[in-house]
Amino acid sequence: MSRIGKKPVVVPQGVEVSLNGQNIAAKGPKGELVVTLSELVSVVQGDDGLTLSPVDKTQDARSFWGLSRSLVENIVTGVSEGFSRKLELQGVGYRAQMQGSNLKLSLGFSHDVNFPVPEGISVDCPSQTEIIVSGIDKQKVGQVAAEIRSYRPPEPYKGKGVRYEGEYVFRKEGKKK
Repeated sequence: MSRIGKKPVVVPQGVEVSLNGQNIAAKGPKGELVVTLSELVSVVQGDDGLTLSPVDKTQDARSFWGLSRSLVENIVTGVSEGFSRKLELQGVGYRAQMQGSNLKLSLGFSHDVNFPVPEGISVDCPSQTEIIVSGIDKQKVGQVAAEIRSYRPPEPYKGKGVRYEGEYVFRKEGKKK
């Protein structure tokens, strides 16, 4: 039994969920998202929210059960609250700033890195060493944050680089004489 799959997806006030076969659409104050689920999972809309269950007792059906519930919960949360990831820049001279729809990063290279912000994602720089990536699609927000981090991931000797907020970087000792 899937512990995640058994829980119903609670639909908050102000969010409309519509079922159309295996397509589930959620519309809320932040926008609208659609997810297509596997044929191995059935969805029923009740008073307590959306309940998902496997069609049969095969391993594949049980595998898609928890995944499908998480996908549905992510679109419902996305259209009601949204998602965000916070990145920190650590290093002398490492800076970030918005220039129109591009994020300009100074990461110690001989040139600045210009990152075009994709559609549906907003990037904010409250200070020169902080970047906040936010949007309604959890996968897109995580992917954009990972792409920004990939330009200069944190290194273990001095800890310089772009890291997620609260990320632990294992530090190594340098060379000894």
